Amino acid sequence: MRISPLDIQQKNFPMRFRGFDPDEVYAFLELIREEMEELNRENASLKETVGRLENQLKDYKDMEVALRETLMTAQQMVDEYKNNARKEAELIIREAEIKGEEMLRDAQERVVKIHEDIVDLKGIRRHFKEELRRLIDSHLSMVEFDREREGEAEEESAAAPDFLEDPGEDDSAR
Repeated sequence: MRISPLDIQQKNFPMRFRGFDPDEVYAFLELIREEMEELNRENASLKETVGRLENQLKDYKDMEVALRETLMTAQQMVDEYKNNARKEAELIIREAEIKGEEMLRDAQERVVKIHEDIVDLKGIRRHFKEELRRLIDSHLSMVEFDREREGEAEEESAAAPDFLEDPGEDDSAR
C-alpha cells in the first residue's frame, strides 16, 4: 500500500498514558509529509523528464535508422554511379579503339591507293616519254627526209640541163 502525504497529514494516533508528546509527533509527521510531497513532485518531474528523454531517444533512434538507410542508399547510388561511369568509360574506350582502327584502316587503304596512283602515273609518264620520243624521232626523220630531198633537189638542179628548166617559162623570154 502506498502512503500519500495526505495520509500522513490525516493520521491520528490514539492517546495513551505515558506516550509520546503529541505536538512533537505531529510536527514530525508534518515534516515527513512535506518531505514526501517534495519527493513525489521530484519523482513526477523525473518521470516526466524520463518520458521526454525516452521520446527523444526514440526520435534519435528513428533518425539513426533513417540516416543509416540514407547512407546505405547513398553508398549504393555512389557504387552505381561508379559502375555506370566505369562502363561508360569502357564503352568510350572501345568506341575510340574501333574508330582508331577504322581510321588506321582508311589511312592504309589511302596509302595503297596513292601507291597505286604513283605506279599508274609512272607508267603514264613512261608511256608519254616513249610517245614523245617517237614523235620527236618521227619529226626528226621527216626533217632529215626533207633535208635529203632538198639536197637532192639542189644537186639535180645543178646537174640538170637548161632545157629541163621550168617548162612554164616561155622560150621567147630567153
